Amino acid sequence: MLDVGDTAPDFELTDHTGEMHSLDSLVSEGKLILYFYPADFTPGCTAEACEIRDIHPQIVEAGAKVVGVSPQNEGSHARFVDRYELPFPLLVDRDKSLIRAFGVNGPMGFGVRRVTYLIGQEKQIEKRVVADFAVQNHVRFIEDVITDLGDY
Repeated sequence: MLDVGDTAPDFELTDHTGEMHSLDSLVSEGKLILYFYPADFTPGCTAEACEIRDIHPQIVEAGAKVVGVSPQNEGSHARFVDRYELPFPLLVDRDKSLIRAFGVNGPMGFGVRRVTYLIGQEKQIEKRVVADFAVQNHVRFIEDVITDLGDY
């Protein structure tokens, strides 16, 4: 699993609308909060996405972007975004190439671990939180990022 100080791997993935996103494009204007989650519509993942949705205006105000990643297809992500009015992209990683590159695949390659990264414009991982079941740890992590970015 990638850790603080590591360089985030380059990638190009489509989101729930079919739009292509790359690491370069996502960090071009500021820091990136990249969160990996197991699956659309599960209770924990829904709670996490909705909590991030609710603080999204503060994330943007702090000059950061947030993007979610999981292995579901474009249609599943689109329904998830629509149902919960998520204002940020969800990237499709069907073959789990990005999930593997970050080392966040589950035991024996099954599933996806719940991990959130803060990536700077130089593509360095600045912070990370790993909490497979404690969604609130990820929300507090993002709230701390917002606070830290506001102090600059």
